[in-house]
Amino acid sequence: MNRTMQLGSRKKLKGWSMVGAFKQLVRFGWQQALSCVFPVVIFASLALTQVISLPFLPRYDWLLVICILMQWWMLRSGLETRDELKVITLFHLIGLALEIFKVHMGSWSYPEEGYSKVLGVPLYSGFMYASVASYLCQAWRRLNVELVDWPPFWTVVSLAAAIYLNFFTHHYWIDVRWWLSAAVIILFWKSWVIYEVGGIRYRMPIALSFVLIGFFIWVAENIATFFGAWEYPNQTETWSLVHLGKVSSWLLLVIVSFLIVATLKRVKGKDSSKRNDRIVIHK
Repeated sequence: MNRTMQLGSRKKLKGWSMVGAFKQLVRFGWQQALSCVFPVVIFASLALTQVISLPFLPRYDWLLVICILMQWWMLRSGLETRDELKVITLFHLIGLALEIFKVHMGSWSYPEEGYSKVLGVPLYSGFMYASVASYLCQAWRRLNVELVDWPPFWTVVSLAAAIYLNFFTHHYWIDVRWWLSAAVIILFWKSWVIYEVGGIRYRMPIALSFVLIGFFIWVAENIATFFGAWEYPNQTETWSLVHLGKVSSWLLLVIVSFLIVATLKRVKGKDSSKRNDRIVIHK
């Protein structure tokens, strides 16, 4: 009888644990969905303007207007803070500079007309990079992210700069992306990211989070090229799946994005701690 009761209790606990895990997964998915509002609006706009021809302005210009209005609404509604807007603006400039260079080198193109194109690149393209920063900032805040065993400041900044520069220099010199990838693994081997879902704390190796985000951005890139956000040379005649090798490029870009956001968050956190210390001392 006792054995039967014990088995029943175990099955009940197992059932409850499965229900609890499912609830946590739903909570995590909801937090991720809220953090992806900006990217979702961009993809929806790409799809809408591909199907419907809007009046007065070319498609690329309408996309720029939509992105600006979305950015204004997110700030106005409190979905983004002013500090996060500064980070997102930085990513817009970084992404736009990379786009102008890559289009000039023939890596991809924006074939449609637009008044807001600069050196062949529509200004809305910078918002696609900014949307990645928006996701990182919002997910960081909503999941109460903390970093464990984070490497020294100078090594993180140096690695981020080297990865970003390699996007430019590999056209003229050797491509060292795999060396940089190895450097990432070595530098962050002991680093973890801790996040919170439903009051429960979880942890994940930072390198794994890089891979997951990079993969999903590659999926998003396939959606974006399908709706004509830009096109690669092999997609000129008809759309085809973006080569899986592009995951490595997006992975490195995600690492740059994450390192910049993490560095700015840590600097901001230290500044806040100092201000709080000064307030306590003053009292």
